Amino acid sequence: MQTEWVSAVRALGGAEPVARAAAGELAARYAEPHRRYHDVAHVHAVLRDSAELAADLRLPEEERAVLTLAAAAHDVVYDGRPGEDERRSAEWAGSWLRRAGLAERHVVRVAELVLATLTHAAPRGDPAALALLDADLAILGADEAAYERYRVAVRAEYAAVSEDAWRAGRSAVLADLLAREPLYATAAARGRWETAAKANLARELASLTGPA
Repeated sequence: MQTEWVSAVRALGGAEPVARAAAGELAARYAEPHRRYHDVAHVHAVLRDSAELAADLRLPEEERAVLTLAAAAHDVVYDGRPGEDERRSAEWAGSWLRRAGLAERHVVRVAELVLATLTHAAPRGDPAALALLDADLAILGADEAAYERYRVAVRAEYAAVSEDAWRAGRSAVLADLLAREPLYATAAARGRWETAAKANLARELASLTGPA
């Protein structure tokens, strides 16, 4: 993660010493003890999967660098406050990238991609955003054992939420995801994860709508 961040900043003309300082803060934030799913393993997975999708989409090098920065920063602030977390993550990225001397268009572009994770919606004409959003949801298409670990970890992050409130809120999220046709926006992501993701989501939703 740190190496990828520094390389992407350099590719866009930014200062390496500032990039290294930001990368150190990235690592520290993703290692925060309250994180159970949105941790360093998650950001590594999103970096890997978004890079693979970017290659499939043949994104130009500049867009790949921007995508790398957005993938690395998209959950850098994570306090379990949907909406606020994404906005603060975008602000964090913007602050460091401006200090590194990136052109404002690159700073704005990174922030746009991070903010796309707030609604998990992006226009079809923005392949970098689609790659990021699909990569962020790749865990949904994992094998059953990995999905179960993800489910348990996410619940642990919301341990303060009562069981009834959790079931209601999580059920609404799962139902929304299941209703998306397709779930993944890019053909490559659909080929990799769509079938397994729909099965995982349906199984978890059934467990939440049954007896407590």
